[in-house]
Amino acid sequence: MQYRTLGRTGVQVSSLVLGAMNFGKIGRTTQDEATAIVDAALEAGINLIDTADRYSDGESEEMVGKAIAGRREDIVLATKASMPMGDERNHQGSSRRWLVTELDNSLRRLGVDHVDLYQIHRWDPTTSDEETLSALTDLQRAGKIRYFGSSTFPAYRLVQAQWAARDNHLSRYVTEQPSYSILQRGIETHVLPVTEQYGLGVLVWSPLASGWLSGAIREGQEIATNRSTFMPQRFDTSIPSNRARLDAVEQLAKVADEAGLTMIQLALGFVTAHPAVTSAIIGPRTLDHLHSQLAAADTVLSADILDAIDAIVAPGIDLAAQEKFDTPPALLDPSLRRRRR
Repeated sequence: MQYRTLGRTGVQVSSLVLGAMNFGKIGRTTQDEATAIVDAALEAGINLIDTADRYSDGESEEMVGKAIAGRREDIVLATKASMPMGDERNHQGSSRRWLVTELDNSLRRLGVDHVDLYQIHRWDPTTSDEETLSALTDLQRAGKIRYFGSSTFPAYRLVQAQWAARDNHLSRYVTEQPSYSILQRGIETHVLPVTEQYGLGVLVWSPLASGWLSGAIREGQEIATNRSTFMPQRFDTSIPSNRARLDAVEQLAKVADEAGLTMIQLALGFVTAHPAVTSAIIGPRTLDHLHSQLAAADTVLSADILDAIDAIVAPGIDLAAQEKFDTPPALLDPSLRRRRR
């Protein structure tokens, strides 16, 4: 296992992160299975576990808490907030009111008195940066969080938040958690240059592109992954973007075969090769999934392999742009890009 410094924090974290999104009803992973996965991940050298309040409505946090009981001090523990938790309109977002309340809920579910990294799961356009950063700074000073970060923020919002922290003498985001894979490279054009400029640690999610790069999806085979059962539109190969992904996967499989690598090793080796990326988050549902992903822990891709990948999916290109979560609102709502007379 490789270890890297998380941004400018001085904290050393493993190049692979155990993501717990599949713990609970989302991935149908039981407590015993989750504990076994955590045990194996820690044994392999992973020291950062990432979860969120939203994952299975808090069940993931509860399962992580039980799995790490008695060994908290050896683990860098991260969770997230801001996504809706129920139907109450104020049980979401990044207001001081909600973050103070929900952090206590997360600590209770996790069975700990602090988390090392508290992340804003999505940018909240209804709340000012000053409001959010002020609340997070106070929670940090209270000892309930050590550091805080963002997740899937547009590049310009990362910059605005850095400026707001400076102008208001508040603590700042020290990490960003974006989606990044061989098939979704858009963050190379804007987000990663910003994280490098401000010294942010980068923990990338979906490095296997929702299973497209797991080796389980190939031409002529039925797509029957867990994700495809509840997101069928993302795997319908009659849709042009999905057809483009499948074509790319076939070409990437040849590159992997010629290099003596699995598709998972190729995919994880690619994202961890970028100098702006600290770690890749893996989200196994089973021990077998975990072991196949741990095999990539020390994978280092040669320049020739990286060049071959660039020739298949060009730098900065998203093959499924419609699945981006950091799209500026004006691109989604026509009224926001039309001047009112």
